Amino acid sequence: MTDKVNILLVDDQPEKLLAYEIILGVLDENLVKTSSASEALAFLLKNDVAVVLIDVCMPELDGFQLAAMIREHPRFQKTAIIFISAIQVTDVDRLKGYAMGAVDYVPVPVVPEVLRAKVRIFVELFRKTRELERLNLELELRVAERTAELAASSARLLDSEQQLRLATDAAEIGLWDVNNVTDTLYWPPRVKAMFGISPDVPVSMADFYGGLHPDDQAATTKAYAAACDPEKRAVYDVEFRTVGKEDGVIRWVAAKGRAIFDSNGKCVRVIGTALDITKRKEADERQVLLAREVDHRARNALAVIQSLIRLTRARSVDEYVASIEGRITALARAHTLLSDSRWHGADLGTLVAEELEPYRAGDRVAISGPDISLQPTTAQGLALALHELATNAAKHGALSSPDGKIILDWKLRPDALIVNWTESGGPPVAAPTAKSFGLRVIRASIEKQLHGETTFDWNANGLHCSLSIPRKGMTKSRQLSDGDNVADKCNARGAVKVIGLPRVLLVEDEALVAMMVQDCLVEFGYQVVGPICTASEALEKARNDYFEAAVLDINLGDGAVYPIADVLDARGVPFVFVTGYDADSVEARFRTIPVLQKPIDREMLKRIFVTAARASVAG
Repeated sequence: MTDKVNILLVDDQPEKLLAYEIILGVLDENLVKTSSASEALAFLLKNDVAVVLIDVCMPELDGFQLAAMIREHPRFQKTAIIFISAIQVTDVDRLKGYAMGAVDYVPVPVVPEVLRAKVRIFVELFRKTRELERLNLELELRVAERTAELAASSARLLDSEQQLRLATDAAEIGLWDVNNVTDTLYWPPRVKAMFGISPDVPVSMADFYGGLHPDDQAATTKAYAAACDPEKRAVYDVEFRTVGKEDGVIRWVAAKGRAIFDSNGKCVRVIGTALDITKRKEADERQVLLAREVDHRARNALAVIQSLIRLTRARSVDEYVASIEGRITALARAHTLLSDSRWHGADLGTLVAEELEPYRAGDRVAISGPDISLQPTTAQGLALALHELATNAAKHGALSSPDGKIILDWKLRPDALIVNWTESGGPPVAAPTAKSFGLRVIRASIEKQLHGETTFDWNANGLHCSLSIPRKGMTKSRQLSDGDNVADKCNARGAVKVIGLPRVLLVEDEALVAMMVQDCLVEFGYQVVGPICTASEALEKARNDYFEAAVLDINLGDGAVYPIADVLDARGVPFVFVTGYDADSVEARFRTIPVLQKPIDREMLKRIFVTAARASVAG
């Protein structure tokens, strides 16, 4: 079935348009009627037209002007235009019409057969033109396809080589070739870069052997010799380090290759690949460090929980379980906030809101303060302190009364973070006669671990507690200098021996762990110097104080404990290390020192520590 074509009829008189429609209807084409030049142009801009029938005399634009405008458009320069005129047309008018682009004239009254014949001719011409254009396009496409096939065929080898080059470039692989017959070595720029050599510098096997890291020369040379051995013919597959010839940079390289042997079994060539795996090796090292850090954090967390379990006291099992669960939950909230921020910090407002969420029904708890991001140690210590305050308020303070209220606000001063806890509307309170575990936790967390201050005011209106955390305590303090001659310094100052219970220096920056170890040492019959939370203060104690033994946490907030260990070693004081890392993480010079991993085994602490202390006394 042939597609219909468009025949555009332009006349300002509807009855004439109807007449044209009746006359041309038998052609079975799309007859489009328009009553003005603007309608005709609007249709033409959106559609292809085979023939345009235009009335010469129209009010807006006459037929000549419309024809001229149609011809100006590139798409309609060859479109058939037939003028229909109801007035006598002179030869001059005909010439003008042809000049404007007309192909024929039809006078009025129109003879239907003549008009149909003229239009049919141009319709068929339009169809044949379109068919020729289609055929021409198909021919062009076929020619283009043949040309493309020929181009693809001739470029296939080149494409294959380029794909290999792109693949090796994308994988950062360099191809190398050793010709043993001519004693020549081919290295592309990528392989030269692995040995720290400029692309335009010629290379030889001497550059290969000379560029190997001293620790990897023997194994790499042995692997290459095995590949060239006609008896072994091993695959050359080795990882080695290089030392850049020009830049001195150490890089890791993974090399693979195969030897080619002649008919006499002589190795004539070795061809292979080289891959710079420096980033992969660094990533592996980071992964190992990350795994160690995760293990360290987990052990520290278990040590804190162990301390909570050992230190918590209660009048019943249910009270004991509730106390333990509450304190562990407080730590878990802080841990979750820190984990969400990838241990970059915890938002103080969120920490406070989550800790007091169970008590915030109605308007019993008012919270206010600026946005502050807390470091991990600060967040954990403050979370425990707030939990103890909230628990005490629920049991004995404002939250134990229906009318009780709590106002918790904080502000950041240039020197410190101040947190104020104010209770009102509860039962009368009085200062405790003995230090409860909760009070010990608050003071240990704020004063010992965070080097801050705590003040408690038990007045008739309710408890007012102020927690002050110095800004320098919210970040790492100064690092200790490993360059100090600790032996000279400790010998220059004489430590005064104290008569009484044997004294033990306890250095541990995790408040709850320190409290647990302190209780254990006291139970073992020792007087504890500390707990001390900073390396700087511990170093001062190690130089100037007297004690028979020491317990040292390896990683403190302001540096490692090794300078303190050097002082103790110089003074002949036995000590034991405590750490959340593996025992292998201890510096090699202290490998003979006992190491207790967190969580701490109480019996192991007693056995190792008491043995060391007794040895000191015996000496």
